[in-house]
Amino acid sequence: MTTLQSVPALGTHPASGSLPSRAETREQLSKAAYDLLVIGGGILGISTAWHAAQSGLRVALVDAGDFAGATSSASSKLLHGGLRYLQTGAVKLVAENHFERRAVSREVAPHLANPLTFYLPVYKGGPHGAAKLGAGVFAYSALSAFGDGVGHVISPARARRDVPELRTDNLKAVAVYGDDQMNDARMALMTVRAAVEAGAVVLNHAAVTGLRFTKGRVTGADLQDRTDGTEFGVNARLVLNATGPWVDHLRRMENPDAAPSIRLSKGAHLVLKRTRPWKAALATPIDKYRITFALPWEDMLLLGTTDEEYEGDPADVAVTEKDTAQILDEAAFSIRDQQLSRDLITYSFAGLRVLPGGPGDTSKAKRETVVTEGRGGMLSVAGGKWTTFRHIGRTVMNKLAALPGHPLAEDMEPIAHLPKKLPLPGIANPNAVAHRLLVDGGTPGPRMAADTARHLATHYGSLSFDIARTANENPALAERIHPDAPEIWAQVAYARDHEWAETADDVLRRRTTLTIRGLATDEIRAGVESMLGDRG
Repeated sequence: MTTLQSVPALGTHPASGSLPSRAETREQLSKAAYDLLVIGGGILGISTAWHAAQSGLRVALVDAGDFAGATSSASSKLLHGGLRYLQTGAVKLVAENHFERRAVSREVAPHLANPLTFYLPVYKGGPHGAAKLGAGVFAYSALSAFGDGVGHVISPARARRDVPELRTDNLKAVAVYGDDQMNDARMALMTVRAAVEAGAVVLNHAAVTGLRFTKGRVTGADLQDRTDGTEFGVNARLVLNATGPWVDHLRRMENPDAAPSIRLSKGAHLVLKRTRPWKAALATPIDKYRITFALPWEDMLLLGTTDEEYEGDPADVAVTEKDTAQILDEAAFSIRDQQLSRDLITYSFAGLRVLPGGPGDTSKAKRETVVTEGRGGMLSVAGGKWTTFRHIGRTVMNKLAALPGHPLAEDMEPIAHLPKKLPLPGIANPNAVAHRLLVDGGTPGPRMAADTARHLATHYGSLSFDIARTANENPALAERIHPDAPEIWAQVAYARDHEWAETADDVLRRRTTLTIRGLATDEIRAGVESMLGDRG
């Protein structure tokens, strides 16, 4: 394993074409006049900034933490139509979700998403019968124009070959359907990059300390750089509050009397080592409305999720012992005990779903996006789901165009005139990229390992070649960060110089998979911090 003493040294000069310094970005944010200031760097804010910049607006985006640092990197990692929505008759919603899912996974970001077959087990005495679920997965696949095959039913023996830890006691049949999965943090970062390439100016780890007002209208924000305490401000014609679970906190900065507009639901997940390879995911019905997932993801197994109302501080959300027990108990409906040993757990995480305010069970609440305007003219956007992140960006843009007085409409290109499926940076066939890395990646440096090539191709697309070049120029950067993970040290340098990484968690939790694999040791963390500090 790479020791702290052998962490590659890069010198004091960042790679060519690297990001401006934080001081330079702060100065740019302070001196320019922006059309739109987006506060909140989760996927809703990122998508809106991307679409707004495409529309020709001068856009600034800030976040108190890291981009996708909270709920947007704590999802179930799925791009999906929402099979459970058929239960409530939301056929149009499922069709719209499928359209967005397929657009992202096939045309916008095929390098960051991959198709995943789902097995839905039907047990004796379960909440649904085989005939009903068979009809359900057929209808589900029909709503995606059978682009992922025809939903059908297979035998338990057939399913067991693809999911070796499937519990077959009292298993009557298995329904089959298709969706997609992703690494949510990587997808969010690529969307930030797309926004910047379209002209947006972004800064993470910059917390809002107050809003700026002009004649009663919100016209910007005062901020503090959390990395060094520097205070600065941003002026903008319009401010968008896209702070997710903190949306009402910012609304009260605008209007101390603002009534609560949302409620929160906690979703917890566990990551486990796999005892054997899985070729499909499990979606097991728990009751009439809820499904628990067991997903092969990043060579691991992702289990979840919970769905219960959360009333605490969003910053304190965490996986409790109760959550862990619930997830393992529900997984045990369809997974054999040996795969559910607590010794296999490498990581756990929890996020908060933002739901419209109101009564009722959170598990039955609609995952809809709500856009509201406050007393000072600040817009707040909340809710929605990962699958429809592009649609949410377009929805907010249409709202901006229709604001009373049309403060931005004259300066922005109508959203209908923009390319419908603009790809994210690095778009490429990941299989072709991996092949090229294996064939070319060893010249002149050491030959790249197959798992590293595959990992780079499916997390960076064609941008992998930049990382490979860095590794070739400095062979120490071609070394693995940990022997049990595919990542190499060149990715840390790339995260520092091109992906706004400021802290070890930024790198280990969101730009690589070291943390979720349980491999972010103190020694590795110190090595990453050393490399992050070695910037120009």
